[in-house]
Amino acid sequence: MSLGPGLLIAAPRSGSGKTTIVLGLQRALARRGVRVRGMKCGPDYIDSAFHAAATGAPSFNLDSFAMTRSLLGAIVSGAAKEADLVIAEGSMGLFDGIRQEIGRTGASADIAALSGWPVVLVLDVSGHAQSAAAVALGCARYDPRITVAGVVLNKVASERHRRLVEDGMARIGLPVLGALMRNTDLALPERHLGLVQASETEELDARLERLADAVESAVDLDRLTALARPTRLDPAEGAIPLPPPGQRIALAADRAFSFVYPHVLAGWRAAGAEIVPFSPLADEPPPADCDVCWLPGGYPELHAGPIAAAQRFLGGMRSFAEAKPVHGECGGYMVLGRSLEDGNGVVHAMADLLPVETSYAKRKMHLGYRVARLVADGVLGTAGQCLVGHEFHYASVVDSDTSPGAAFATIADAEGNGLGATGHRRGHVTGSFFHVIAPG
Repeated sequence: MSLGPGLLIAAPRSGSGKTTIVLGLQRALARRGVRVRGMKCGPDYIDSAFHAAATGAPSFNLDSFAMTRSLLGAIVSGAAKEADLVIAEGSMGLFDGIRQEIGRTGASADIAALSGWPVVLVLDVSGHAQSAAAVALGCARYDPRITVAGVVLNKVASERHRRLVEDGMARIGLPVLGALMRNTDLALPERHLGLVQASETEELDARLERLADAVESAVDLDRLTALARPTRLDPAEGAIPLPPPGQRIALAADRAFSFVYPHVLAGWRAAGAEIVPFSPLADEPPPADCDVCWLPGGYPELHAGPIAAAQRFLGGMRSFAEAKPVHGECGGYMVLGRSLEDGNGVVHAMADLLPVETSYAKRKMHLGYRVARLVADGVLGTAGQCLVGHEFHYASVVDSDTSPGAAFATIADAEGNGLGATGHRRGHVTGSFFHVIAPG
């Protein structure tokens, strides 16, 4: 099988501007007629949706900790065989991950090493000049598995500033592929979990065009794309990201419920399942002819009032759950509970299908990989089944049933430290803050 070449766009740290530059690159190349496919390293729902908007093709997540080598191979090869060029985006800093054996740290560098894609560094050079070359040199030498092929300078203050930075890069022999001046107009709107979702970003296509114009005028696209190298991650047959929870799946899908990994949906469809979307914000109940209902994460805390007022939806959920399985992840779990307190301290009644009350007013960040083992048989597997995923939310549990028989799973962090029970199950309904990525 011939797989398209790829590049990984990364940075030494978060906040360097790699997402805006990646989107500009993807859109600029796509409008030239290049078949571009996006990829996102790590557990991030939002950026991959922007990639899809920029390229017109699905973008998938790649995770060296949560995914097996065979699953990574299946996802990468499936996308690369349909692409002229893969432009993957790193997460956090290039080497930032967890303490695990090399290759399973969850860091973007693992994906570069596995795929054979060269790394292009995005360097935020505000606040330094020639010293930026020392940072780039450190990235280039830190991990012998990868190749740092060049840099794109971001947030350049002036032409003089640019010349100083380029002087440092010339001393270490690292090509400067382009330089973007400091421009706050190019920034995308942000929210507490990252960027505002692609589906909610006003005039998204016009914003992407402006990013493409800026990148095309500042970056040597021909020189950059010439650095791409063939994808060497072998395809794997039969690697299923997550078995479908049913044959016909009712999927909540709107601005409040949108955090579903594209590789999970693609895996369900590949296994023969049908996905039927419905909108709780439009007061739609889950379709009665489905055999399972899935409430993904998202931003229900921003829409708690309309959800509480959506009586057709809530009543339909209760009726559905009388005889058929329902599962909620993170935001979906909160909606399946008794109540949800929004950021203003207003408590809203929810579906009352699980014995839990949550609050967004009492904010506390919960972030990290989780390894879960199911307490009982359910739509995600049999008792004892291992699942790998993550948590990323600010909500807190203010009241819940803590009896052992009510738990959904037991969880540990990425280093194996036990974190106790998580989530709830009652009747046909299960849920937790845990987002599943793949089977363990």
